[in-house]
Amino acid sequence: MRLSRGLVAAASGLLLAVTGCTSSTDDTAAESSAAASSTPAEPEAAEIAWTPCDDQIQPLIAGSPGSERDLTFECGRTEVPISYDEPQGATLPLFLVRARLAGQTDRIGSLVVNPGGPGASGADAAIGQALSLPEDVLRRFDVVGFDPRGVGLSTPVECIPADLKDRVIAAEPRPVTEAQVDEAFALQQEVADGCAEEYGDALGTFNTVDTARDMDLLRQSLGDEQLTYLGYSYGTTLGSTYAELFPDRVRALVLDAAVDPDDDPRAEAEQQAASLEASFDAFAADCVALVSGCPLGPEPRRFLEDLLAQAAATPIPSALPGETRQATPGVVMTAVLHALYDTGRWPQLTQALAAARNGDAQGIFSLADAYFGRLPDGTYTNLIDANLAISCADTDPATAVPEEEIRALAAEWGQRYPLFGAGSAVGLHTCSVWEADRTPVPERDAEGAAPILVIGNAGDPVTPLSGAVDMTEDLASGVLLTWQGQGHTAYPKTDCVNAAVNAYLIDLVVPQDGLTCPA
Repeated sequence: MRLSRGLVAAASGLLLAVTGCTSSTDDTAAESSAAASSTPAEPEAAEIAWTPCDDQIQPLIAGSPGSERDLTFECGRTEVPISYDEPQGATLPLFLVRARLAGQTDRIGSLVVNPGGPGASGADAAIGQALSLPEDVLRRFDVVGFDPRGVGLSTPVECIPADLKDRVIAAEPRPVTEAQVDEAFALQQEVADGCAEEYGDALGTFNTVDTARDMDLLRQSLGDEQLTYLGYSYGTTLGSTYAELFPDRVRALVLDAAVDPDDDPRAEAEQQAASLEASFDAFAADCVALVSGCPLGPEPRRFLEDLLAQAAATPIPSALPGETRQATPGVVMTAVLHALYDTGRWPQLTQALAAARNGDAQGIFSLADAYFGRLPDGTYTNLIDANLAISCADTDPATAVPEEEIRALAAEWGQRYPLFGAGSAVGLHTCSVWEADRTPVPERDAEGAAPILVIGNAGDPVTPLSGAVDMTEDLASGVLLTWQGQGHTAYPKTDCVNAAVNAYLIDLVVPQDGLTCPA
């Protein structure tokens, strides 16, 4: 899940930039209706046109951990129906990357990966996973990632100008006063109006149900009788939706950092605020425990509050040559949010906060820009656009929270969760103003599917462990694995988790339900 303090409802995943050709939405998309929840006919799977792309990818990964592996990369294109109401009708292109380790033996098939979001690139994820997954898995599987419809290089949704994204990130991160909430609502409306004007009826095309159907066509095109899948965060929503639609086509699904399928929007937003507060406290305790001393002093939370007050009074400049932006509290909190996803970023956050206190926000901007996909030239990837389009297309309008209730929650949660509560509350308004057809994600028990492995972290900042517990209980064949660690996602981070997941993916050995791995 990826949060944006009152604009983006959800998203996640680590991005590894890949260059390539972009594509635009087929003109006929504007004339097609959003996909319905039933499929009138089985569409035919199109072939994937693969071409070698080592020359493009190898220079990008040179020097990265895992780049010494003997990997080859192929880039692919294929077509899927725009609307599954018209499975033989107009199509849109999808972009894929396939990674293969030299010397594979007893190949099982393809491991399809999704890094989350919605809005994160599955093609990028395939590259990153090829560098980081255990070699035991790579010896048996090709790693395949695709950019879902509307994402990355697959007919990307692009409807939010860069200057508007800059304004959204810089906006008040803790809107509690009437004026602050009004400003947040106005930004949400401006974004929604621009996207509706750009895409019209086609905006509802970008939804999780149809992406799951796309994934089944890709499975067929890859030549696999059943799907083997590794999904993180939002990728657990996509994977469980696939299992609901196609239970007999599941070989093995790993759903890591599971998004709670049961919570109503209020409960989910409050849980995320509470988890982020707890994760900041864990970050603070880790800093204070440093033998060399914490650069943020004995009370990192107070340090951050003072820094936010400083940035509110006088936005903080950056020492990076040519940088003209100044860090507002919104930029500071975006940097904090990004770092809490991964304990490996905690030292970077510590140094960035300390430097900002001394008048240099360069490190703050580095973290914030990476979170929202801002590039050095001031342009953005379409991460935010796709995140909103997919998140809102998945949302049932009946679950919308009234504005007055949101205002009350912003004030209440702002007291209860001082860093993240108010922003989480105002985020509940995001999809209420979104003008697109909706295809809500179905309830999911995946009756008849093979065992599905669900993973949750005790210290996950954005997808609390309770979500993994609920998803496991909902899925008829769900099996829960818990990691007692900090950060977002668990695999492949520790030997205990790796051993359980590897055995499941390779040999279909299902771990004991409720297995807990230490941090």
